Amino acid sequence: MVTNLSAQNSLLGEWMKEIRDVSMQADRMRFRRNLERIGEIAAYEISKHMIYNEIPVQTPMGESVCAGLAQQPVLATILRAGVPLHQGVLNYFDKADNAFVAAYRKHHRDGSFEIEQHYFTSPDIDGRPLIIADPMLATGSSLVVALEALTENNTPSQIHIVTVIACTVGIDYILRKFPQAYIWAGDVDDELTARGYIVPGLGDAGDLAYGPKRQS
Repeated sequence: MVTNLSAQNSLLGEWMKEIRDVSMQADRMRFRRNLERIGEIAAYEISKHMIYNEIPVQTPMGESVCAGLAQQPVLATILRAGVPLHQGVLNYFDKADNAFVAAYRKHHRDGSFEIEQHYFTSPDIDGRPLIIADPMLATGSSLVVALEALTENNTPSQIHIVTVIACTVGIDYILRKFPQAYIWAGDVDDELTARGYIVPGLGDAGDLAYGPKRQS
């Protein structure tokens, strides 16, 4: 299932406008904060799909029965671009355990690339909801590599993918590999370049959040 969070007018549209606008992208702090805000909105929407228990709570005036999460999710992200978006999700699921995957595109001279993974750490995910944040869902290759690592010896009860901009090509690839996944996108674009960049997209989210990296 795919939810385009821009399908209905909301404040999220204002934040999407700012992160796409090249004239505003030099403000790294605002860029990171807007990614974080989008993560918060997605987390709130995802929270509606979680399982809750009724929990009695003692107030100063009596007792109230409240809804509490039956199980805390595991939050995951792909370093480094995913960190601000992950933080937004963590702001709402603040008791969650966390997993981190370091993966990057290794480009070749012919324009092709492959996904290299060189760091992975995760708690036990078996039977728990998994929420993974990655700002740009382009080809979907890095997300599939991360999800395969996370689920190699674990079967999560739910898989939620939070992304700022998703490309239809990447969405199709993810759902072929993980048909049970929910995808929550700030917006959806249709075009992908030969080098795997979303158009119109917003550029390189990691560079815009933290500065340009050395080209290898």
